[in-house]
Amino acid sequence: MNRLKDATSPYLLQHAENPVDWFPWGEEAFAEARRRDVPILLSVGYAACHWCHVMAHESFEDAATAKLMNERFVNVKVDREERPDVDAVYMEATQALTGQGGWPMTVFMTPEGHPVYCGTYFPRERFQGLLNAVSGAWENQREKLVEQGQQIVAALGDQAGFQQGSPLTEAVLVQAVQVLGRSFDERHGGFGGAPKFPPSMVMEFLLRQGDAERMAARTLEAMARGGIYDQLGGGFARYSVDEGWVVPHFEKMLYDNAQLARVYAHWWRKDGTPLARRIALETCDWMLRELGTDEGGLASALDADSEGVEGRFYVWTPAQLAEVLGEEDAARAARAFKVTAEGTFEHGSSTLQLEGDLPEDLRDRLLEARASRVRPARDDKVVAAWNGLAMAALAECGALFDRPDLVEAAERIAALLEEVHMADGRLLRTSRDGAAGTNAGVLEDYADVAEGLLALHGVTGKPEYVRRAGVLLDVVLAHFGDGEGGFYDTADDAEELFRRPKDPTDNVTPSGQTGAAGALLTYAALTGSAEHRRAALDALGVVVPLAAGHARFVGWGLAVASAALHGPVEIAIVGPLDDTATQALHRTALMCTSPGAVVTVGEGDEVPLLAGREPVGGEPAAYVCRDFACRMPVTTPAALSQELARQ
Repeated sequence: MNRLKDATSPYLLQHAENPVDWFPWGEEAFAEARRRDVPILLSVGYAACHWCHVMAHESFEDAATAKLMNERFVNVKVDREERPDVDAVYMEATQALTGQGGWPMTVFMTPEGHPVYCGTYFPRERFQGLLNAVSGAWENQREKLVEQGQQIVAALGDQAGFQQGSPLTEAVLVQAVQVLGRSFDERHGGFGGAPKFPPSMVMEFLLRQGDAERMAARTLEAMARGGIYDQLGGGFARYSVDEGWVVPHFEKMLYDNAQLARVYAHWWRKDGTPLARRIALETCDWMLRELGTDEGGLASALDADSEGVEGRFYVWTPAQLAEVLGEEDAARAARAFKVTAEGTFEHGSSTLQLEGDLPEDLRDRLLEARASRVRPARDDKVVAAWNGLAMAALAECGALFDRPDLVEAAERIAALLEEVHMADGRLLRTSRDGAAGTNAGVLEDYADVAEGLLALHGVTGKPEYVRRAGVLLDVVLAHFGDGEGGFYDTADDAEELFRRPKDPTDNVTPSGQTGAAGALLTYAALTGSAEHRRAALDALGVVVPLAAGHARFVGWGLAVASAALHGPVEIAIVGPLDDTATQALHRTALMCTSPGAVVTVGEGDEVPLLAGREPVGGEPAAYVCRDFACRMPVTTPAALSQELARQ
C-alpha cells in the first residue's frame, strides 16, 4: 500500500504510483517498523532533483527492487524542502559516515530512528545488494547494528558546535575579504573550482566592502554571461558543473533567483551597471512568469529534465538555430551565444552564453520558438522562507527600477503568507493550491519572511509589515534560542528528532541564525528595541570564528555584520506618501549604499523611528539617524544625498 497519494508535496506525489509501500514521515511509519520488527529505509529528495529521478526510475519503479524493500523494510519518503529538519539531522549523519552528502539521500535506520548506514544515489544492482546486506545484518547481527546506531547518535550529539566568537570588529571583515581573495577565481569569477554555486550572499557582503567590490562585479558579470543564466528566458540554474559557468545543472530554484535578483539590484545601485539592471529585472520577471501561483505565491522550482533528458529544453545546435532564424541570422546568433558545431553540452548541443551585447531581436525569436518545446515540470508548493526572500527582492527591484507591478507582487506574497501560512500566531512552512501543509515553520522561515516584510515596509511605508515582522521575531526569541546567544533551527515545541538541528553556516540560503540576525537588526533599527539588537549581535558572534577560515559559508552573516558595524544607518522620511516631495526623498533614501541602511516613510508614530519626527516648515523632511540619534533634517534630495555620503 503506497500512502503518498494524499500528500501535498509534488515530490511525494511523484512516488505515489511506485510499487514501493511508501510511508510519509510520521509516527505511523515508526510504529509499523516496531510492529514488524524491521529496519526503516529513509529516502530523502526533492522534486527538481535529477538523480532522485534516476534512482526512482531504476529502483523505486522496478518491481523486483520494490519487493525487496517491502518485504524487509518500512519505507519512508521525505521531501527535504518540506522537512528541512529531518533532512538536516540525517544529512549530518550521512556526511559524518561517508564524507559527502547529496540527494537522493538514502538512510537505513532502526525503528527508533538511529541511522546505521547512509549514502546517496545507488545504482539498482548495488542498491539491491545493499538491501540484502542490511536486512541480513538485522537478522543475524541485530545487537551490533543497534549498538552502531546508538554510537552514531551519541557521536553526533557529542560534536562541539560552532562557538560564539569575540565581539565583531572591522578587522574581522577585512580578514574575511582576505580569506575570500585567496580562493577567488580571477579568470572566471566565483570561488574555488567546479562545481560552482552562485555565491549570492558572499556577493552581498563584498558589495559592502569597498575595494572588495571588484570580486563581486567580476563574478556577477561572469554568471550573467554564462550558461548558468538562461539567456533567452531569464533566471539562473542551481549551479555550474564547470568552473567557467558554462554548463549548469539545469534545475532552477526560487531561492537562488530571489537572492540573485536582489544582489544584482544592489550591484546596479552601487555603480549603475546596465547589465545588473537587466539581469535583476529579467530574473524578477522570470520568477513571476514561471513560478507564480494563482494564489499569489511563488512555486519552489523547475525541474532540470524534460522528456526525461536533462537540459533538453534549454540547449541548441547550429542546425536548430538555422531552422528558426535562417542561415545568416543563425550565424550571428551562434557568435553571440557561443553555439559551436562541437557543442559545449551533450550530443553536439550548446548552452547559450552571451558574447558582447544582447541581440534582442534574435533572443525574442529563439524564445518564441523554444516555447513549443516540452517544458520542465514545476514543483508548485510554496515554501515560506523562499517566498520571504522573493518578497524582499521584488519589493526592492520594484522600487529601484520604477516597477510598481513588482511591489504589488511582493504584497501578494505577503498576503498569502499571512492568510494561509499563519495559524495561531505560528508559521507553517509550506502550502499548495492555497491550502497550508502540516509542517511547522523552521527558523529560516521566520527569519526570511520577517526579512521580506521589513524590506516591503521600507518600500511601501506600511506599518503593518513592521508589526507582522515583530510577531515572527518574537516567536524566534521565545522558541528558538539556545541560551548561549545562538539559535536552533527548530522550535522548542517542534517534533523531537534524534538530534535538534542547529547549523549557523550559510548554504544555498542564509542559515536560520544569520537570517534571524539580519531581520532582528533591521527591526531594532526601526523600533529602537534594545532586546532585538542585542539578540542580533549575539547571533552574529558565530561570524567571528567562521570568518577566519570559512568565510564562503557565512556570507550573509558577514553582510549583516557589516551592517551592524556601520549602525546601520536609519533614514526616516516624514511626509504624506502621495506627496511628490516625499516620494523624491524616499527614492533618494532607497538609493543609499551604506551597509544595511534601514528606510521608513510616512506620517504618525506607528513606526517608532518616525515618532516625533516632524516636517520642516510644512515640507516633507528626511532624518538620518544612528541608534535613533538623528542629524538635522533636510528637505531636498540633494541635501539628503550629501548627508548619506557622509555615512
